[in-house]
Amino acid sequence: MAEYREEVENYLSEVFSKPVRLVRIIPMGPEPGEKELKGFGYGKPYAVDYIVEGEMRSSVLSSMKVQKGFGHDTFADRASAILWQNMAFNTLPKHVRSLDAGFFTKYGGLRSAGEADEFFILMDRVGGLEYYRDLDRIRDTHYFQPLDIDRALALSDYLVYIHSQKNDDPVLYHRRIRDLIGSGECIMGLVDSYTADFGYYSARDFEQMEKKCVEWRWKLHDKVHRLCVVHGDFHPWNIMFRNGVDFTVLDRSRGEYGEPADDVSCMSMNYLFYSLQKYGELKGEFKDMFVKFIENYLIKSGDFDMLKYIQPFYVFRALVVASPLWYPGLKPNIRVKLFNFIDNILDADEFDYMNVNRYLKR
Repeated sequence: MAEYREEVENYLSEVFSKPVRLVRIIPMGPEPGEKELKGFGYGKPYAVDYIVEGEMRSSVLSSMKVQKGFGHDTFADRASAILWQNMAFNTLPKHVRSLDAGFFTKYGGLRSAGEADEFFILMDRVGGLEYYRDLDRIRDTHYFQPLDIDRALALSDYLVYIHSQKNDDPVLYHRRIRDLIGSGECIMGLVDSYTADFGYYSARDFEQMEKKCVEWRWKLHDKVHRLCVVHGDFHPWNIMFRNGVDFTVLDRSRGEYGEPADDVSCMSMNYLFYSLQKYGELKGEFKDMFVKFIENYLIKSGDFDMLKYIQPFYVFRALVVASPLWYPGLKPNIRVKLFNFIDNILDADEFDYMNVNRYLKR
């Protein structure tokens, strides 16, 4: 993007209504030589450093990758997501702030308004390290510290707080559950991303799984009183920790309101996923974090009914981490256990979070 220096300066000057001097634009991503488990992403973000009225500032400019699948197939899909993010990022506590939504023109420039070719979002740049790096360390070493439990509890407390903000709108709840099952970003969209030669689950298996998920849609259909503020994609890549338990969340997704089980399943699924990589089951440090994260949430929120409704949300998250597209380096036995988890949890009337390993067996 360095060749667009003048366009970027003009754009930022328009956003801030003040002259801006661009210092540098650098692509963001893993450190040189760092191995990434997660092998697929939507768009590449850029760090933009600039000076406004003598003050050095840093922002992130990011667009969505032009990629078929996951509900981002068309220009309109991507534009809709970014325009929503520009508004919704700034209404969620502890979320990184959006400064503007704009778009690149067909001629390579970028403007805050005009003839759009692809949209982007401009956000504050926040310090810290992604939470997945903590989980990588726990998986790959024997170093586990009290802070790891404290951070799991802090994340659980955060969900208790945002989920306490309710909304009485049955249409929004119905849409969130409908999207969970049928959206391109969620269960059916993920199923479509699996190739025909995927050897761990047949087309017939996927069909039966989808039918059970539709049954779960109707189990949840009248639970509209549960609608609350949610993050929507509360996983370790979307959380930046600094010292202690100070953190910022990133990349809120799919709506301001939804079912609280969405956020709880998203984070807790990752504790299970990392434990499977280390132990082949939920065990040790990851079991401690998993149980304390959920137990703390249940006790402080009082929402023990969640254990009756979390099942299809776990299916969604398990389909993500089992995917060879998202996680190409995953061992075959882990994929098998994840699909066992999917099958077994769909048949469970209530989720037994103290005995998760029972769901990993055929």
